[in-house]
Amino acid sequence: MSAVVVVGAGIVGSSVAYHLARRGVPVTLLEQGPAPATGVTGNSFAWIGRSGGDWPGGARDLREHVLADYRRLENELPQVTVRRTGSLSWADVPAGDSRPEPGRFRIGRSDITALEPNLRHPPDQAIHTPSDAGVDPTALARALVAAADAHGATVLHDTPVTSLQITDGHVTGVLTPTGLHPATTVVLTAGTAVPQLCERLPVDLAIAASPATLARVAAPPGLIRTIVASPDFELREVRDGNLLLVVPRAEGTAGGGEQAAQDALRHLKSAFRGSDRCRLLGHRTSSRPMSAHGPLIGYAIHDRSVYVAVMHSAVTLAPTVGRLVADELVTGRPAPELRRCRPRVS
Repeated sequence: MSAVVVVGAGIVGSSVAYHLARRGVPVTLLEQGPAPATGVTGNSFAWIGRSGGDWPGGARDLREHVLADYRRLENELPQVTVRRTGSLSWADVPAGDSRPEPGRFRIGRSDITALEPNLRHPPDQAIHTPSDAGVDPTALARALVAAADAHGATVLHDTPVTSLQITDGHVTGVLTPTGLHPATTVVLTAGTAVPQLCERLPVDLAIAASPATLARVAAPPGLIRTIVASPDFELREVRDGNLLLVVPRAEGTAGGGEQAAQDALRHLKSAFRGSDRCRLLGHRTSSRPMSAHGPLIGYAIHDRSVYVAVMHSAVTLAPTVGRLVADELVTGRPAPELRRCRPRVS
């Protein structure tokens, strides 16, 4: 297999680099930040599941593999920890007597209280998904990069890619402030930066930047038992005594500020007993790459010198996508699961 350069050490790039290196491919991973997951990955809610939510386009074809690929990663990388707490949602309870999709269960107030005993005012009904889980996305990306390095990958931080090197219409590598990094194939996993890197290529990449704000909250360990999704907030315990809280974005704003984060914390305190000692540790807004038609995964040029992998939700899909992308690059055979994810190449 010829040399591959992967641009971006977020969760997708880290997964692609790991899966390529594990198969013996000479791979170089370039990251503009000082460490993996310093961009949008490090600010992800990281709710892992295969049901519920919005799964546009090819994401629907990938979701059945998500939980199995996470279990595989846990076996391959013992330092990877998945918190299998299940989820509890009353933000999207199906109307009337309609049945939730397989693996999701409509439950009543007594069962809700058993799952979340600190909830002050449990709703009449909620949807319980026992298989849902969460991960620490920064720790996961770092574990993948460390494993890629152990399998022989070259990992360079503080190395932003400024452009593709194009010779006679063929991409031969990437340019950085330190020079050219040649490659037979360049894999672009840099989220919202990918369209700009591809602006000289005949490919249509409709990727929007969607702002999202997360707050980190110190809390008594075990205050929240599951992944909770109410009409007012989403939150989960990422590790003992540390909560992630989604900060709602006011209409017409670029993201949630300090006041929005404090308001979200007040919602949490009003919803859960024992939350008086919760305090805001910080909040951060990042721009998630969003494509209206689902994940964009595949070659961006007919000569196969550039491959793109951009999606939401990246943390959920990254282990599956990394495996499939590596298989396509190594074998040359298209993965059926990615059939509906292909970018439009002119």
